Amino acid sequence: MKKVAVKKPAPQAAKPVKAPKVANPAAAAKPAKAPKAAKPAKVAKAPKVVRDSFTMPQPDFDIIDRIKLRAIEWKQPVKKSEVLRAALHALEALSDAKVRALLTGLAPIKKGRPKAD
Repeated sequence: MKKVAVKKPAPQAAKPVKAPKVANPAAAAKPAKAPKAAKPAKVAKAPKVVRDSFTMPQPDFDIIDRIKLRAIEWKQPVKKSEVLRAALHALEALSDAKVRALLTGLAPIKKGRPKAD
């Protein structure tokens, strides 16, 4: 086996010290720069969207349709997901007792997907 000689880096010379700058009277006469414009506030990113599916009785889908029709009367068409999201925010604002009463008042449904007819 041959030994390969590795060159060691040469010792570095000390860096020269720069003399401090002397104020230039001509430079002092320049007009001051205008302040930079303020940066616009950053817009918050939309939260990550999650796709999911669920089963609801037909009367609940009918309620969503009626709410969508009401929104069209206000000239603000909405999607089903927007109706459900708004309902979640409204539920969150209610007291625990009211939310519990609403949840216990729901008719139970079978879990899972309904069988295709």
